[in-house]
Amino acid sequence: MSDRSFLDWPFFESRHRDLAARLEDWCAGYLPVDHGDVDAACRALVVALGQGGWLRHSGAGEGERLDVRTLCLIRETLARHDGLADFAFAMQGLGMGAVSLFGTPSQRAWLEQTREGRAISGFALTEPGSGSDVAATATTATRVQGGWLIEGEKTWISNGGIADVYVLFARTGEAPGARGLSAFLMPVDTPGLEVVERLEVIAPHPLATLRMRGMVLPEDALIGAPGEGFKLAMSVLDVFRPTVGAAALGFARRALDEALARVRARRIQGQALAELQMVQGHLADMALKIDAAALLVYRAAWVKDMGAARVTREAAMAKLYATEAAQEVIDMAVQLHGGDGVRYGSVVESLYREIRALRIYEGASDVQRVVIARSVLA
Repeated sequence: MSDRSFLDWPFFESRHRDLAARLEDWCAGYLPVDHGDVDAACRALVVALGQGGWLRHSGAGEGERLDVRTLCLIRETLARHDGLADFAFAMQGLGMGAVSLFGTPSQRAWLEQTREGRAISGFALTEPGSGSDVAATATTATRVQGGWLIEGEKTWISNGGIADVYVLFARTGEAPGARGLSAFLMPVDTPGLEVVERLEVIAPHPLATLRMRGMVLPEDALIGAPGEGFKLAMSVLDVFRPTVGAAALGFARRALDEALARVRARRIQGQALAELQMVQGHLADMALKIDAAALLVYRAAWVKDMGAARVTREAAMAKLYATEAAQEVIDMAVQLHGGDGVRYGSVVESLYREIRALRIYEGASDVQRVVIARSVLA
């Protein structure tokens, strides 16, 4: 069992501790799952998470408020047990984040489906020519009679190919750059929407490139006001960037657990690896990085839950440090396992593949450094 003493920190209330205990029991009964067919596994996980009631926390219904500490606790716990389960939960939240924060009552009908596990959502922001540079978005949305004509392409879209609905960001042209973007609700059965490529990555997840040609969305597909897309996207990322750090934290805790079991059991020259001071030093560094990451993650979540309008700096610090630290912790766990650490299918080998993408998506590490530096300089 991973260290749970952090739940006694003042960031948490009794309801958070109760949720963490209940989710731990649920994970013990349902996870991990077979990843042989990733699409099927993700669909099954969404259904199971919905039936378990966990997806209710992925969005906020009418009159409700997202609790970021709860989001982080769920992602950390799921990631520690099964990276694909974390992915399935996270995308229900990120995919419908704009609707959760800014959606109309009719748009929230989709949100209720994703919160119950009856529909899968996606977040369509990245393009072939604009990843970190959202202002370079080239997909266009032009007003036509009865709605919006969408033309463009999105790529690296999580849940691409299996989602039932996407939140799409496109250029409506109210101002140059990022100020001329808007957000739209895009059901997968909209004529003119095509999945043109499925993308294979080192830790298999459903990813795809989407193309929109002559696609018309109705007027009420617009989320918020025209030109508010960048503001909506950044508000969503303020909430969900700390949760990426929480997922990294879950991976790191599992890596430390695996490393501890290894060094206690493995013997060299008549003594357990755990008795070697060099090994103890590595374990100390791993534990230190995990606690530091947890403090940053749950500080960001707590500040947001206490009512802060924006937590851009705190979220950037949490995501940057937690993902980079987790990479180092997992790398050391692999090292302590020796040859077994790079055996395909071993726990630490799979963690090594899982962690890498977290340093890229929802704002790469160097983007987070720029965000933090601008905050310091302001």
